[in-house]
Amino acid sequence: MNRGLRTVRRCLHTAAAVIVSMIVLGTLALGSGTVPALGSALSPGGGVWSSAADAKGITSKTVRLPGMGSRATVSFDSAGVPAVRASSDADLYQAQGYLHATFRLTQLDLERRTAKGRLAEIQGPAGVKSDTFELQTGLLRTARSAWSAMPKDGPDAKALVAYSRGVNARLAELRESGNWPALFTLTGLYPQDWTPVDTLAVQSLVTQNLNYSISPLVYELLRQSLGKKRTMEFFPVIPANEQSPYDPGPYRDLGVSPLPATDNVNAAVPDGGAARTPTTHASSADVDSMNAPASSAAGTLLERMKQLPATSMFSYPDSNAWAANGPKTAGGTAMLAGDPHLATTLPSFWYQIALSAPGTEASGASLVGVPGILVGRNQSISWSLTNVQNQSTLFYSEKTSSARPNQYFWNGSWRDMEQERYTIPVRGGSPVRLTVDRTVHGPVMTRAGQTVSVTWMGNYPSRSLKAMLAMNKAQNFREFRTALADWHSPTLNFAYADGRGNIGIVAAGHFPVVKAGEPWFPLSGTGENDLVGTIPYAATPQAYNPPGHILATANQRPVGPSYPYYIGTSYNAYDTGYRANRIYQYLESHDRMTAADFTALQNDVEDYLARKIVPRLESALESASLDARQRRALDQLANWDYRMTESSTGATVWWTFWTNYLSAVFQPWWDAKKVPVDKAEEDLTVSPLIPSLNEDLEVWTLRDPDNAAFSPPGRPAGDADSAMRAAFTRTVSELGSELGDDPASWRWGRVHTREIAALSGASALSYGPKPAEGNHWTVNAAEGGMNSSFGPSWRMVVTWTGRNRATASAIYPGGQNENPASPWYETFIADWWAGRLRPMPLANASRSSGVVWTLQPKG
Repeated sequence: MNRGLRTVRRCLHTAAAVIVSMIVLGTLALGSGTVPALGSALSPGGGVWSSAADAKGITSKTVRLPGMGSRATVSFDSAGVPAVRASSDADLYQAQGYLHATFRLTQLDLERRTAKGRLAEIQGPAGVKSDTFELQTGLLRTARSAWSAMPKDGPDAKALVAYSRGVNARLAELRESGNWPALFTLTGLYPQDWTPVDTLAVQSLVTQNLNYSISPLVYELLRQSLGKKRTMEFFPVIPANEQSPYDPGPYRDLGVSPLPATDNVNAAVPDGGAARTPTTHASSADVDSMNAPASSAAGTLLERMKQLPATSMFSYPDSNAWAANGPKTAGGTAMLAGDPHLATTLPSFWYQIALSAPGTEASGASLVGVPGILVGRNQSISWSLTNVQNQSTLFYSEKTSSARPNQYFWNGSWRDMEQERYTIPVRGGSPVRLTVDRTVHGPVMTRAGQTVSVTWMGNYPSRSLKAMLAMNKAQNFREFRTALADWHSPTLNFAYADGRGNIGIVAAGHFPVVKAGEPWFPLSGTGENDLVGTIPYAATPQAYNPPGHILATANQRPVGPSYPYYIGTSYNAYDTGYRANRIYQYLESHDRMTAADFTALQNDVEDYLARKIVPRLESALESASLDARQRRALDQLANWDYRMTESSTGATVWWTFWTNYLSAVFQPWWDAKKVPVDKAEEDLTVSPLIPSLNEDLEVWTLRDPDNAAFSPPGRPAGDADSAMRAAFTRTVSELGSELGDDPASWRWGRVHTREIAALSGASALSYGPKPAEGNHWTVNAAEGGMNSSFGPSWRMVVTWTGRNRATASAIYPGGQNENPASPWYETFIADWWAGRLRPMPLANASRSSGVVWTLQPKG
């Protein structure tokens, strides 16, 4: 984008910010009555209501900060990425807190409000549902408990205190100047001082977004409608298709590790009879597993949850990371690539930074609200991450009685529920009183039809910050792996490469183990299905320097079928494996790879499944009587290279066909069995978004074309060929009606776009929608529907050329400043969209634009 266009765009952003602020002022200035919600502007991870003064160009200055031990410097490059140099970790993290609060204060405050159940105070009645859910789930309670138990002389506690000092130093400046970001001025609600509990609550919110899964509730509704036998055939524990685990075994059964007690959930008691791998079919009689009250409760809870912000629970199964060493790299050392996938928003979840102090030398992506670097490199090692997506959430159906209010039956006796009371302040409305009941399994989430409580790994103590800070300092794989032993939630795959030529992946976090039962369904709360502990760290999926010299994690099931522990099912726990299979396919076929090869793979848009299925479709259509338009559409597939590019017409025909093929096979079952899709549209609608259905249909099409699933109730007997022909006919008809009669004009970019949305909801402050390549199975993933708003939130490639020598590059779709009038608002988007990376040096090698902040002790 040339300089003139950038100026015009910045002017448009400034004008849009003023207009939107005026609209917000109109809704908030009333001060009484029911105030309209501020909408998605109040979603965690976002907020663009910044002051005009904040949009001025950043210049060099000296700042005096209370609590600083000695002088520190912050050098900004031309894109606003700071390199912080300090003489202690305390000063380093104080500076980081000051920077986060300077450039992302609205985001910080809204993340904190969401996590602590205080959205309604600023958002009005529309925020009550979110506040109720978060207070019930226990994010605030867990954060308070974690801080209370944390040794105050530990590195994480010291970092939390220092980071809080930095945020509060910025708040003190704003209180003195009155130059607040506009959201606070408009509402009259100003941020309170930041505390360590606030950071821990924000951490819990991120954890919730990554691994709070509702799949047992969905399984319960499927069991009620499809019956248990059919449910487990369509949604098996082990994926039906072939995937590429990064840990192929051999595996060890090391028993169970106990869990500590927590304020939110009972302590697990080790039990030698724990069910490592629960049987998929404990009972084949559908009627034996029917539970109408549990189904009613599941449906009610799912309907509540679908009204919550997208950050409230796990959504899409996307992230990539891979590593190579030895003959697979041009220099024979090691290389790492990573692109964790999140919602692509303005502002981003990430804030790029380089940190330097004695013992700490790290560069990469930091999470707003948290000290340290979550994804990046130091002078000796590099790391990235993907979501393990194991089942970290267990739902319990408690035995209660109307004759015994506020009691539940557990382990042979009636017990009182613990209770905690909250008051939710509501802007423009009366405060809402909330009582949270808790059993030994955790907080009660609903009493509709059945009392249901939840055990979530995010409610157990986790010194994940201590692990992250130690990881930032680690110098080798042993130190890296040792650091991650303290990481408990969320469960993540940490990919690794170092200057000595080593590569690895470690799955760190809590993998729950129950005494007995099938945890993919709601479990009995009377004691026999209780949690007994977690998989020992030494037995979690891990790999180090494999003989093939390549490793990849892309949300596939990380282990093979013989793994001795239960870790989740094919439904919404693990991805289809298509991205992982494509990555391994690419890495296996390339030797002496360079950073350019890794970058090319990050931008790869070949659809792995299409390459397998399209020839089978062509075979099914050989004997079909096709009209002229259908023949031309088939020609687009026959000449297609299986890449989901913007200009491809084969991509459009393929994706529409596969969507219709899924519908042709599964929708008749859904209709006949009355699957209650309205309870959870995203999780129950037949579509490519449900991994299990894609895996099933792939396998049936290629290996079992006469499967009984092709002959649904009340329909004529069918097979894969008949279903494919019907789906193809529907595809051509739909595309002809939508895009015109000529299949050569059915370009993918006409139906598929990508948007980096401003969380204010104001389209003028967003980037896009624009025609886009990819889909949610391509390595360059575009998740979240035909207008994708979810995908690579950070791309990074690190090439090691020797011990303590590396070149690193990264990009994210956003900018460092949350203010849309700032030149740093969307700085990186053009490069990110084009698949380009920019240098990511350590602090001592960063290139300053000449803008330097000197942070001095005050007093």
